[in-house]
Amino acid sequence: MIVKFLDMLVRHGTLLKWATLAFMAVLVIVDLILPSAYDRFAWESWGGFGAFFGIVASLILIALAKGLGFGLVYRSEDYYDDELEGREMSGDPRDEDERNEMLNKEDENNA
Repeated sequence: MIVKFLDMLVRHGTLLKWATLAFMAVLVIVDLILPSAYDRFAWESWGGFGAFFGIVASLILIALAKGLGFGLVYRSEDYYDDELEGREMSGDPRDEDERNEMLNKEDENNA
């Protein structure tokens, strides 16, 4: 059931996007027209302040997360190369068996 619902959302993605944007625009227009019932601060009575504040706060959080990611998490492509230099990575055990068989055949040929 949930798979069908998610598939329907993917198929109607463009329509869903425009419906969401229209709904947000209606909320901002209603906020501009109807006064707030209770304002603790003067700027809360400005029309559209909540939407503007939400967008700015989201962009700041995204920028902060990106900054932390680039500063602490992301590493260069060859970050582990120096650490692994000189070490052979263990692979498929069948490859090792084949290599041992080849070495044994070489030893038999040399003897």
